[in-house]
Amino acid sequence: MKGDDRRRSILNLLKGSRDPIKGSELSTKLNVTRQVIVQDIALLRAEGNDIIATPQGYILLQGALGGVKRVVAVKHSEHEVEDELKTIISLGGKVIDVTIEHKIYGEITGKLMLKSIYDLEQFIEKLNKNNSKPLLQLTGGVHLHTIEADGEEIMDSIISRLEEKGYLISQEV
Repeated sequence: MKGDDRRRSILNLLKGSRDPIKGSELSTKLNVTRQVIVQDIALLRAEGNDIIATPQGYILLQGALGGVKRVVAVKHSEHEVEDELKTIISLGGKVIDVTIEHKIYGEITGKLMLKSIYDLEQFIEKLNKNNSKPLLQLTGGVHLHTIEADGEEIMDSIISRLEEKGYLISQEV
């Protein structure tokens, strides 16, 4: 299969899936190496396709995300990361990303795409297994999340619960 045809196939596979697709899965389906997939994804991005890499695989944002999206400013300790994310997910939300404002590097965003308890467990396991630290550690706990929900009612419920738990940064500060 030629490169153009392969990239068109990758795009079609991503368009046809609401869930991320691992690079290894794409490489198996298209009978190429994982490195070829990485290069193809880079070329597709250069063409303007909004493909992101998440811990769960590649996803095409257009069409994959729907509903209501909000960016929330939160602050909590490293020990409350799992509870914060579980709160959002258990109420029907998806945690799209996390963003911090670093003193030197400016805005840093990590794509999360957490939509299930399983996704959250995998994320927490990777944090622990790799002895990694969450981005909030660089900013004294302050960070932003882009959250998506299927409707305003679900989003309001998520916001309300985060506020009850003391995670939201008050706008009165």
